[in-house]
Amino acid sequence: MHKEFDSGLVWFRRDLRVHDNAALSDALQRCAQVHCVFVLDRAILDGLPRADRRVEFIRETLVELNASLRKLADKPTAGLIVLHAAAHETIPALAAALGVQAVFAAHDYEPQAIARDYAVEAALGGQGIALVTVKDHVIFERREVLTQTGKPYGVFTPYMRAWLARLGDAPPAQHACEPHAQALAARPAAYAHDVPSLEALGFEATNLVTLGITPGASGAAKLVDDFWERMDRYEETRNFPSVKGPSYLSVHLRFGTVSIRQLVGLALQRKLEGSAGAAVWLGELIWRDFYFQVLANFPQVARDAFKPEYDAIQWEQGEHAQALFDAWCQGTTGYPLVDAAMAQLNQTGYMHNRLRMVTGSFLVKHLGLDWRWGERYFAEKLNDFDLSANNGGWQWVSSSGCDAQPYFRIFNPINQSEKFDAQGKFIKRYLPQLAKLNAKQIHAPWKLGALELAAAGVELGKDYPRPVVDHAEARALTLQRYAVVRKNP
Repeated sequence: MHKEFDSGLVWFRRDLRVHDNAALSDALQRCAQVHCVFVLDRAILDGLPRADRRVEFIRETLVELNASLRKLADKPTAGLIVLHAAAHETIPALAAALGVQAVFAAHDYEPQAIARDYAVEAALGGQGIALVTVKDHVIFERREVLTQTGKPYGVFTPYMRAWLARLGDAPPAQHACEPHAQALAARPAAYAHDVPSLEALGFEATNLVTLGITPGASGAAKLVDDFWERMDRYEETRNFPSVKGPSYLSVHLRFGTVSIRQLVGLALQRKLEGSAGAAVWLGELIWRDFYFQVLANFPQVARDAFKPEYDAIQWEQGEHAQALFDAWCQGTTGYPLVDAAMAQLNQTGYMHNRLRMVTGSFLVKHLGLDWRWGERYFAEKLNDFDLSANNGGWQWVSSSGCDAQPYFRIFNPINQSEKFDAQGKFIKRYLPQLAKLNAKQIHAPWKLGALELAAAGVELGKDYPRPVVDHAEARALTLQRYAVVRKNP
C-alpha cells in the first residue's frame, strides 16, 4: 500500500506512551517507515536544579518507552533515539541525517514551546521537510469551544457546559498505533544507544522511588486501576489532604504517560452510570482543558494578569517581603496547615489541590506578595508542573485570572485547617514537632497558654515559629491593597 511519506520522524515531547498516541498513530499511517526521538532539551534542563524529580521521572519513563516501542514493532532493533541537546537545533539536524520527509509531533500551547516549534518548522522547511503537528494532550483545544459570539471563554461554568455538549455521551475516539506498527524502523547504528543515565545528563538521583512514584505508562496504569475503585467517592474525599482521595495522575498527565482521552472516557462512563464522584472528577479534567485554552488564546497571562487592572496592585517589596517569602517557601510561617503543605511540596514535589489554594491565598492575601513569586516557586518544585494549570491556579487565588475567586474572599488558614484537617493528621505527618498537640490545639498553637505548650513539648520560637502575620491585620491590609480594583471585582 502506497503511503504519503517514505520516511517520517515522531518527536515525542509530552506524550511519552505508545497507547493512544496521536502523533505516533498519524505517522505510522502516513509513512512507510517511522523513526522515533525524544530530546532531553538543554534549553530546559540546563536551568533546573541538579536533583530534580521530573528529570528522573522522564529518564525512567524513556527507558520504558524505548522498550514499549520495540515490543510494539516486534523487532529488537527498533526503539527510541534519545538526544541531549537543544531541540530547535538537533531535530532539523536529525531529520536531515535520517532522510525523512516529515516530522510528527503533538501540539504544545506554551509560548516558549510555540516559539521553539516555529524555529524548528522554519529550519525543516528550508530542507524541504514538513512539520506535522496534531492535537493530543487535551480533548478540545484553542478555539474548538467558543461562546455563541465566537470568542474564547473566560468563565469556567459556561465553558464546561459547552464542552460537555460538544463531547456528548460517546467517549473520545482514541488513536490506535498497533495496526500499523510494522512501519516502525530500526534505529541506525549511530543512534542505537541506551537512554543516558542521570549522571551523564549532569543530574543526581532523587527520592522518587522512596516516594512510591512509578514513572512510565505502567505507573500510570496502576494509578488508573487504583482510582477506578475510589472514583465514586471522589466528591466526598477530594478536599481532605490526609485522605486518599485524588487520582494522583497529574504528573502522568503532565508527561503524557496516560491518555487524557482514556481518562475522560472512564470518567464519562461512570458519570453516565450515576456516579457523582466521577462527574466531579470529569469536571476537574475539564478545568485542565479550560486552562490550556486560556493560555492558547491569551498567551499574555504567562507574564501578566488576565485582568489588566490587577497589575496596578502594589505588592510588598524589599527585605521584609523577601523574609516573608523565605518563611513561606521554608514552611515557617507559624500557620501549621500552610507550613505542613509547604513541607509536603519541598519533600515530595506534590501538593494536594486544596492546599495549593490555601498556600497560594496565604502568600498573596496574607503576606501581600506578588502571585508570580509563588508561581515561580511552584514551577521549580512541582512534579506535575504545567504552565497553564499553575498559572491559572495562581491567578485564581490572586483574583486576577479567569473565573477567579473575588478579591475580598480571603481564606482563613485556621478555619481551612479545622475544616479540612480536623484531627491534624496531615499537619502531624509533616510537622512532627506538633504531634503531641490535640485536635483543637494544633490549628493555632500560638493561642495556647504556656502550660499547654509545655505539656506538648512545644516552645514557640524554638520548636515552631510564631505567626509571621496576624490574620485580621493581614486581611485588612489586603482589602486596602486591592482597593485599586474594587470597581472591577
